[in-house]
Amino acid sequence: MLEKIINEMHLYEKKVLKALGESGGQAIPEDVAQSTNLDIKQVMSAAGALESKGIIEIERDVEEVLSLGPSGSTYAQEGLPERKILEALHKDHTIHMKDLAQKSGIEPSEVKIAIGWIMKKGWAVLDKGNVTITDDGENALAKPGIDEILLKTIMDSTKILTLDGLSNSLNEGFQLLKKRKGLINLNKNSSYTLVTTKKGQDILDHGFQIREEATQLTHEQLKTDSWKNLHYRGYDIQAEHPLIFPGKMHPLQRTIQEIRRIFLNLGFNESRGTVLESAFWNFDCLFQPQDHAAREMQDTFYVKSPQSTQLPADDLVGRVGQAHEDGGQTGSEGWGYQWDVDVARQSVLRTHTTCVSARYLAENEPPLKMFSVGRVFRRETITYKHLPEFHQVEGIVAAEEINFKNLLGILKEFYHQLGFEVRFRPAYFPYTYLSTECEIYLPEKESWIELGGSGMFRPEVLEPLGIETPVAAFGLGIERLAMIRLGIKDIRMLYQSDLGWLRKLPVTQTYSQK
Repeated sequence: MLEKIINEMHLYEKKVLKALGESGGQAIPEDVAQSTNLDIKQVMSAAGALESKGIIEIERDVEEVLSLGPSGSTYAQEGLPERKILEALHKDHTIHMKDLAQKSGIEPSEVKIAIGWIMKKGWAVLDKGNVTITDDGENALAKPGIDEILLKTIMDSTKILTLDGLSNSLNEGFQLLKKRKGLINLNKNSSYTLVTTKKGQDILDHGFQIREEATQLTHEQLKTDSWKNLHYRGYDIQAEHPLIFPGKMHPLQRTIQEIRRIFLNLGFNESRGTVLESAFWNFDCLFQPQDHAAREMQDTFYVKSPQSTQLPADDLVGRVGQAHEDGGQTGSEGWGYQWDVDVARQSVLRTHTTCVSARYLAENEPPLKMFSVGRVFRRETITYKHLPEFHQVEGIVAAEEINFKNLLGILKEFYHQLGFEVRFRPAYFPYTYLSTECEIYLPEKESWIELGGSGMFRPEVLEPLGIETPVAAFGLGIERLAMIRLGIKDIRMLYQSDLGWLRKLPVTQTYSQK
């Protein structure tokens, strides 16, 4: 064991340890540097390595050293400003504040501070601008204060003064001076002593050679075969190494890209929409009544500029309005109110990505498979599980043979590829029937959590768009899925740019629960 440790020691480590052995087991770094012909940085670097291996201990002693600041040097020689005022008051007894600088010889900028200190020390009183000397002030003329004594002591001292070395009275002077800026400095001087441990002594007793060691080969050594005669230093594979933080994709973006890849592999086309949308595409086209609670100000961001948007062709707008009023050609009774086209023109930040599906159906003929990933906006209070801005993935499948069972199969395959067990329970949405919510199982919590809604688009949605085939639709939240996979409980973590947390995440990772 000792042979392995010695073989892995750097040349400088061996020199430092040997110097400590020759000094009786302990020495200061400066003496070690002198005896080994190493500079102090090389000695301390080697000492740090030896300490990390338990071969030596580094005893650290920190002293707080006193020195005079810029103002302190001046006042130590010429006297504190309050002392000069005191001497002037001794002559005149009372001086008005506006005359203090001239009569005492101090700078005008020092007057207020000096008055504060002379009153604090009880040497004078202030009344209506007049400064009058007190009996304590008269008595103080004959002897310096403890703060003045400390200033003089530091100035005249030929050796280093430490805070621990001050007497009780001088320590009181320090407490006064440290409250005044620029008078006194307190610097920390650190001294070190290197001491061998039992392990280090065992290595010294075992003995080792001080000789040059090869750590890398040169072209000349390889060419001349001189490398065969070199002594090679052993390498400690358990040694500490610097932490590397490579650039990587944000975990939320990584989840989004994985979702995109799954749907693309399932044969879906990707579509994108704008975040600024009309109420027509965001609500009306999806058969949400104009008095629906989701349209109210507490749920939707309405935009002032532009306050209204351009609607599509009049015939499409008319069919949507008719579906709301009496069901149009769908056989439904509609919502039974008078539909207002001006409400449909309102500008909103989209509250879901389903508006992308509506536009896509209006512009493309079945059969089709489409998905969209994007940000949506709702007037939510920011909490650990809610944000006013988040991501959704939306998808539709339209074909003659598509039914509700196909929809469940698509979603089951999607969650299976993400590594989750999924189940479905009945739900209600204004624009789908049948409707269901998707829940995934969390083994560690032994519970199910809801992640999104889905269903078959209602005839009131499809007929105005001219779609005659069934359409399966789904919309799923992404942030909650990312939280589950990353093991975080606060949704705000995904947007806080916590470098410590982001650095700890692996460059690539599969969060499968299979």
